[in-house]
Amino acid sequence: MTTQTGSSYYQRGLELAEAGKYQEGLNCLCEHLRGAPHDAQALNDAGAILHCLGRTNDAIGYLTKARGLLGDSGEVVWNLVEAYLAGGMATEAAGLLDDMERLGILNVDVLNRTATMLLDQGKKGQAVEVLLRSYRLWPEQEVLRPMLDVIRSNRPKVAFFRNGEGDDGALADVCEFVRQRFQTEFHPGGDAEGVAERMRHSDIAWFDGGGEMAVKGSRLGGHGRIIVSLRRSDVRDRWAREVRWENVDILVEIGSSAVEEMLLAQVPDIRSRTRLVVIPNGINLDRYILRRRERGKHLACLGCLGMEANPAFLLQCMQKLHYIDPGYRLFFSGRFESPALEQYAQYMVRTLDLTAVVSFEPYPGDLDRWLSDKHFIVASGIGESQVEALLAGMACGLKPVIHNFPGADKLFPPRYLFNIAEQFCEQVLRGDYEPEQYRRFVEGHYRIDEQLKRINGVLLQLETEIELHRATAPACERTVPPGGGTPRTDSFPAAASRNTMKL
Repeated sequence: MTTQTGSSYYQRGLELAEAGKYQEGLNCLCEHLRGAPHDAQALNDAGAILHCLGRTNDAIGYLTKARGLLGDSGEVVWNLVEAYLAGGMATEAAGLLDDMERLGILNVDVLNRTATMLLDQGKKGQAVEVLLRSYRLWPEQEVLRPMLDVIRSNRPKVAFFRNGEGDDGALADVCEFVRQRFQTEFHPGGDAEGVAERMRHSDIAWFDGGGEMAVKGSRLGGHGRIIVSLRRSDVRDRWAREVRWENVDILVEIGSSAVEEMLLAQVPDIRSRTRLVVIPNGINLDRYILRRRERGKHLACLGCLGMEANPAFLLQCMQKLHYIDPGYRLFFSGRFESPALEQYAQYMVRTLDLTAVVSFEPYPGDLDRWLSDKHFIVASGIGESQVEALLAGMACGLKPVIHNFPGADKLFPPRYLFNIAEQFCEQVLRGDYEPEQYRRFVEGHYRIDEQLKRINGVLLQLETEIELHRATAPACERTVPPGGGTPRTDSFPAAASRNTMKL
């Protein structure tokens, strides 16, 4: 078959399809594809015609092949989404929404039809994600707010317990993320006494930071699921020995598997007693502005000033830097963990003759603004407690200078690490200063999206187990979530009466 003949088959096929003669048009396109099997546009058009003929599975096959050859075609992606929806493949359609948004072809109709189908199939978690996207892109849809409330009321109740104080930006973002998707109560602070009562009214108890609350929660009976999330810096004292880890459904290691390495010293059989999941650190880049700053002499150190933050070592480093160049200033921001450490730090500042160049301030309400006139983000800690503060500084374009604590080389490039005070000075005084590069590092390795995606995965896994338990439990043990069964979806806005393919 010559190219001219093939082209005529193609054009004739399109003309027949546009006239409503779909089978005849398909025959012509198939004849064309026999000689040009990799013609992406013809594959797309054949898929569209098959969709019109009601042959959805065949249409998906052609369109999938077309997308493999022409992945960035909005027309192909659109048609494939329509074919998936026609075939009841809502999960597959939802998987293409990112591409639709990136290509600028996403609309409220597609989103709400996808959400409706997901809900009809009992996939509440995926439906919530689609509806939240719809509400984010088109916030004028006030009807979605009560619909989301209804769906959340049919999902597990989550009680989030935070060990000790802490209200950093990353944790606030995690809390908001969970709140948008589940019925959620947050209990900050270390009150272990109220754990039992709060767990009785929850399906999932999440203990962030471990401690005595995690010990108490793991020793309580009941059918609720338990998550314990830990950073390496949380594994101190001896509380981990007292946890009944066989009652903990998932141990979340935040940052890296270094959490497990620390735990093994106290709980050698931890791997056989619970499931372990690693979730990376994450930072919400929307909170921080990259300022095109010039190299300057202001150093920032953020976080709780405890023994783990090791502020005394940083003062020694600062003393050497001050001797070389007295123009540098060091700004601590955070609360001292103990009066004794505060007294010692203040004494060292005076003794080392640093009073004019070192200051201590409360933790700022607006971290981005506080960092706006700083040039370096520094940390001398012995663990990971300052990692989120370091990432925030780097997101603002500050040069990181980080003490080489155990596991630091798994989190940061070696060029940002120092071992001794002399190396600290070398890092600060070295000529390179590239704010865009520091921001790009965070964008490439620590976007909060990946952290939140994995957190959602953990909660979805437990939700599935809870629903399976409810479905298989004896009738006398079954519980019905507030609001009854699956929420109605017939009131979603812009529900299409027919699908539209692009030919």
